[in-house]
Amino acid sequence: MAISGKLRWISRSFTTLVATPLRICVVGSGPAGFYTAEKGVAPDHPETKIVINQFSRIAQNDRCSFIGNVSVGSSVSLPELREMYNAVVLAYGAESDRTLGIPGELDGIYAAREFVWWYNGHPDCRNLAPDLKSTDTAVILDKEFAVFLTITCTCYYGNVAFDVARILLRPTMELARADIASHALVALEESSIRKVYLVGRRGPVQAACTAKELREVLGIKDLSIHVKQTDLVTTPADEVEMKDYRIRRRVYELISKAASSGPSLPLPSQRELHLVFFKPDRFLESDDRSGNVVGVRLEETTLRGDDLGEQIAVVCALVACRLVLKSIGYKSVAIDSLPFDHYKGRVLANSSGDVPQYETSLYVCGWLKRGPTGIIATNLYCAEETVASIFEDIGKGVQTSDSAEIEREGLLQLLEGRNIKAVQFDDWEKIDAEEKKRGKLKNKPREKLATWEELLQVVSE
Repeated sequence: MAISGKLRWISRSFTTLVATPLRICVVGSGPAGFYTAEKGVAPDHPETKIVINQFSRIAQNDRCSFIGNVSVGSSVSLPELREMYNAVVLAYGAESDRTLGIPGELDGIYAAREFVWWYNGHPDCRNLAPDLKSTDTAVILDKEFAVFLTITCTCYYGNVAFDVARILLRPTMELARADIASHALVALEESSIRKVYLVGRRGPVQAACTAKELREVLGIKDLSIHVKQTDLVTTPADEVEMKDYRIRRRVYELISKAASSGPSLPLPSQRELHLVFFKPDRFLESDDRSGNVVGVRLEETTLRGDDLGEQIAVVCALVACRLVLKSIGYKSVAIDSLPFDHYKGRVLANSSGDVPQYETSLYVCGWLKRGPTGIIATNLYCAEETVASIFEDIGKGVQTSDSAEIEREGLLQLLEGRNIKAVQFDDWEKIDAEEKKRGKLKNKPREKLATWEELLQVVSE
């Protein structure tokens, strides 16, 4: 299945506990969806994409059918799927963004998700066109340097804020050897960005990236690191946190080491990364009222004087920029009157994946179940919980739908009657082969097909 045009798939049957195979529909082609199916049927980070091979083996299983280019809620409704299948597992992730809640949503301000989709060649963000020429400074606003999972067409993942900073600062000669989208590579080659401010709302002890991710950014060639020594002062609570979490201490030590080294002498090719532990207060608009962002005001609250409970000082700093990227988290999107917690951005379900309002016919997995937290592997355990719930219901003799006889062929007929081109797994393999073929000509892993027209044309050939 699909949400917002992404590829999704269907799991055909669970046969372990019943004589008559049950028909299970899994909505979502990310890790949560594929891990759910696995349990039911028994651009510069290439190592993270090895998981694609595992997912491909699942999709090739004769008990699974992949049906993509479908939007649940528009192409087909959730009630229709529940009529066709014994059970439906929603695992379509989080495809919207949280808001900062500060004034001034101006031109030049983007969600980091959009920027990641843009340089990864996602068709929905092909025409994003961020302004990389008219400014030498970009500001990335992060919740607290927190780790979020990003799933795109090629299964990139990692700390979004650091991913974006790395792409903006890394030499394009190195990026050219990755499978970054060509339109993004051209824009980055012409980019004037030389300074990136990575702004966290909390301190360096709460920087929830991994040491590996941090070292990778700090190790970029000709990169000057800027961190204020005063930002590194720890509280007793910080010390306890670092004692309990070894990873946080290691990250803090790496940031401290970068700060103590200080910025090196400027070179013509040198770029700057500023790790800033201030709170964004507001965006600044250009004087001509054109609606373009020209800066970010940062606010830091500190305690002064003997009576720390009374003496509060607010320190402000202004950063001039024309590009702002918000990396503050994701939100799932509700479809077809799902019981939904809009504040937490997830379906109202219990910890085992059941959606009580729908009794036993509807389940959830992944970010839609627990909110936008965790890494790829987290979805493995999440899928085990959800599938255990399904098996439990099967063991109780619960048939979740009496009319689940139409299944795959009926769904394809329904889509065809609505003039929707369903993309099956052999179609996806054509896309995969074509991108690799084009990439080989440019000495890179693949050359992305970055528009829906190109993708569907390859499928039709």
